[in-house]
Amino acid sequence: MITLLEAANAIQQFEHGSLTKRISAIETILQGSDKQACETVFPSLSVKPILLDAAFTLKQTAGQINILIHAIGILLSLPHILQDNEVIEALSLGAGNTGRPFDMETNRRIAEFKFTNWKGGSESIRQNSLFKDFYLLAEHETTKDRCLYVIGTQHPLKFLKGRRSLESVMSKNKKLWAEFQARYGNRFAKVYEYYEHRKSSVQLIDIAKLVPQFTNGLNSEGVEEDV
Repeated sequence: MITLLEAANAIQQFEHGSLTKRISAIETILQGSDKQACETVFPSLSVKPILLDAAFTLKQTAGQINILIHAIGILLSLPHILQDNEVIEALSLGAGNTGRPFDMETNRRIAEFKFTNWKGGSESIRQNSLFKDFYLLAEHETTKDRCLYVIGTQHPLKFLKGRRSLESVMSKNKKLWAEFQARYGNRFAKVYEYYEHRKSSVQLIDIAKLVPQFTNGLNSEGVEEDV
């Protein structure tokens, strides 16, 4: 198994600044080539076995990126959002709650963090995840503030005020759908109906306005993706 640095160097040498252009060029170069010609030209194109190992190594590492972004994102947020005399009681820094009900609980609030860069198109997975966090915050019995931190509120609010079917939103989470039905029955059919009922319970907060680093993340697309 090669190191991450070796993998990055191998990929960088191969792509020559643009992977798309590099692949297109190789397609042209190899047109009409036979076995011997391929073996001859491959070294000059940086096509070698280590390249596949490098790709697998980076893919495996990429699977941990969301966890890293989620953890670091919360940690960098803390100095900006904690109030005087507010004390952390529990943190769940991994992607997905690790046995704790929320990403953060203090003596004053419970909170969830969504470090996703919404595009505004068909984003059902992100919408489903956002609704779950909103619902669990809204229904939790507590006198503390309930906060849902997102990067930009435009698209999340558009979804929460939209007419998407609640059954569709929770179709991949049968446990959540069963719980919702047990609590509300057929009272609500659309997302906006439930949101109107509970919008005053949860504060939807743009974390990018509070933490400067997230502006850089938006510009570089370096934000967490929901899975």
